[in-house]
Amino acid sequence: MSDIKKVVLAYSGGLDTSVILKWLQDEYKCEVVTFTADIGQGEEVEPARQKAVSLGIKPENIFIEDLREEFVRDYVFPMFRANTIYEGEYLLGTSIARPLIAKRQIEIANQVGADAVSHGATGKGNDQVRFELGYYALKPDVKVIAPWREWDLLSREKLLAYAETHGIDISKKKNGGSPYSMDANLLHISYEGTVLENPAQEPEEDMWLWSVSPENAPDQAEYVELEYRNGDIAAVNGQALSPAAVLTELNRLGNKHGIGRLDIVENRYVGMKSRGCYETPGGTIMLKAHRAIESITLDREVAHLKDELMPKYAQLIYTGYWWSPERAMLQQMIDASQATVNGWVRLKLYKGNVIAVGRESKTDSLFDPTIATFDEDGGAYNHADAAGFIRLNALRMRIAANARGKRG
Repeated sequence: MSDIKKVVLAYSGGLDTSVILKWLQDEYKCEVVTFTADIGQGEEVEPARQKAVSLGIKPENIFIEDLREEFVRDYVFPMFRANTIYEGEYLLGTSIARPLIAKRQIEIANQVGADAVSHGATGKGNDQVRFELGYYALKPDVKVIAPWREWDLLSREKLLAYAETHGIDISKKKNGGSPYSMDANLLHISYEGTVLENPAQEPEEDMWLWSVSPENAPDQAEYVELEYRNGDIAAVNGQALSPAAVLTELNRLGNKHGIGRLDIVENRYVGMKSRGCYETPGGTIMLKAHRAIESITLDREVAHLKDELMPKYAQLIYTGYWWSPERAMLQQMIDASQATVNGWVRLKLYKGNVIAVGRESKTDSLFDPTIATFDEDGGAYNHADAAGFIRLNALRMRIAANARGKRG
């Protein structure tokens, strides 16, 4: 362990990473640099600075950074251009944050001359894979310290006892805090553990921290209009907004109307099944709206190819391969498809539902009303052409039927 001179720790200021900070100092005898990312988790990040100082970290070795705009612009928006969902439901709120944290952690390691990085992910979860694949992709020779795979502090009781023994202040949250293991950022909040470990038990209503229940959402529907430029939302209800501001506003609307709650059992990369609950209000609205604008601006075969590629793209993000060459290749294809995804979408929000009720693109729409109409089209479409089209597409089935007839 003595060959580690300086380590950059992904640091939240909570119980786990505060214990890790002290443990690194004691076990590795190394200088610790803390990095705290504000990606819209909704909690104050400045207390992490005071906590780090109290644990002996030099002020120049404390990095606290607001990454909300970069997070939405360079990670969330590109992911939504692909209409990405994992296993048919999960909008990848935790997964998509990890490559950004890993990137900035490596940049700080290079800046301060650190030879190692550390994280607080457990040995059972996906995050250890996501962080470390990012580290190695961006700095191949970096040393990684994953305390949960090294120490014997494998329960909350042991962590609390360690904190008490070493004088680490673990301030209790108001009302005792939440019993769930949670992760939050500007895209979502997740809940795991306690009663959720029984997949047959419905979550209690007071678990949900962001959204009202659909039953208690307003009885009056609300309309929202989103403007798209090259596949990304540029304005909400006519007001131009930055990427982070777009997602913040859509979260507000989604939470108000009980949108974006999810209860699933997912397949973790490490092999086990895990039950999790999620609130992704703005992302749920974004997915519905993006598919609506693409429905009139994408060529049929391009749209279908995107749908075929999406599960692979989602799996790459879920399993931590954001920085892989195959994800970069897929992203180039996806981004190229978005050049014509311009226009606006109108949505109706009502008691947990997102309903697309209008979409228009004045420059890139492929919807031709003179052809699609059920009324007289003035010869724009020749109905008789369909007969040959159908017979040719039925040819292989007709040949097979004739062969079956010959066999008796």
